Amino acid sequence: MSINHEHLINFLVDAKRSTYASQGDDASVQPLLNGSKQLEYCSGDYFYRDIYFGSAFFIGQETVELGNRPVWSMVYSGGVIIPEANWDILGPIYGFLRQALRLVDTTSIYRGPKHFETGNYIFNNEYGGTLDCFYGKEIILRDGHKVYELHYNGGIIR
Repeated sequence: MSINHEHLINFLVDAKRSTYASQGDDASVQPLLNGSKQLEYCSGDYFYRDIYFGSAFFIGQETVELGNRPVWSMVYSGGVIIPEANWDILGPIYGFLRQALRLVDTTSIYRGPKHFETGNYIFNNEYGGTLDCFYGKEIILRDGHKVYELHYNGGIIR
């Protein structure tokens, strides 16, 4: 099967909105790897899987298969940069992050919009490249101070 970029982009938007962005860890399935969390989404011939390790600092990989063949992937790492952060700190930050990630669309398909803010939180996402080969960095500011940072990159698998 050949990759239709428009179909892949639309699928990615649906998959990202339907997994962590809307449900957090509640979208998890039984993980393939010990100690990981795993989120999955399927539509038509496309299958999305997001596997990550950690919480305050995490590392993960998203993959998309088309007809059981990997066609796209993104790796990411980052998290809350506040030392000794407990869930009272992590919960609101990751709740805000999920709000931002739900705004993913066909022009900002990798993680979320370039900019989003509500209350005392600001989400900024800088990225470059194309669906074929891209990179980016997102940060969250709370009361003007950086509390979260994540780096990502990926592209079409050939």
